[in-house]
Amino acid sequence: MALVDFSKEGAVGVITINNPPVNALSSAVTADLALAVDKAEDASVRAVVIKGGKHFAAGADINEFQAVFEGTDEGRLAGELSTTISRLESLAKPVIAAINGFALGGGLEVAMGADFRYMAQDSKVGQPEVKLGIIPGAGGTQRLARLVGWSKAKDIVFTGRSVAADEALAIGLADRVLAPDDVVSVAMEDAATFASGPTQAIAAAKAAMHRGWGQAATSGLNHELEEFQRLFQTNDAREGVAAFLEKREPGFAGD
Repeated sequence: MALVDFSKEGAVGVITINNPPVNALSSAVTADLALAVDKAEDASVRAVVIKGGKHFAAGADINEFQAVFEGTDEGRLAGELSTTISRLESLAKPVIAAINGFALGGGLEVAMGADFRYMAQDSKVGQPEVKLGIIPGAGGTQRLARLVGWSKAKDIVFTGRSVAADEALAIGLADRVLAPDDVVSVAMEDAATFASGPTQAIAAAKAAMHRGWGQAATSGLNHELEEFQRLFQTNDAREGVAAFLEKREPGFAGD
């Protein structure tokens, strides 16, 4: 059985991390996660939900860190995970992370590669790497600051503390907080809504926002204009405009 499963429910791709008991992100899990992201890139997949089981993912497999001290695995594990998270983040479709239990260390880094994070009321997230004398290595110091701000990110990374769902929602690290039994089902419902919508426009908005981040305003505006103009060559745009003029609901096909 794969350590990360990929399935489809309609046009929603579902990535499930399956390495109990805590879904530690070993090198094997990271490799399977990369394969799942490959499958999620398929054009028939119009939205993605990434989830775990009892826990989303409670960080890296610490047993593999010994190889780094021995000089046989310097940076490989974090480097491969970082690359895979960047690919997840760059998918031209909405991605929702459905978080139950813990999303710590690399687990939170994976979740931050999604567009939205839905947390169970009793779940916790954090970057505890400093407690091992190291730092996040797969995007934690970068994406966290973009989501919650410079000072709050320093607090979370420097202390290594866990963040409960209510605080995560208050600081912008979580987008929704739900009953544990509802996290996955609500994420799937919202993903299905995205998948039935104007996915070309959503992909363009995502691309413009990501490409413009950290650049001068003029560069970001140019990226936005490029995507805006490109959309007029899509069938989705033609359908959306026609439906508005004809006073009917649009039927977006995603092309």
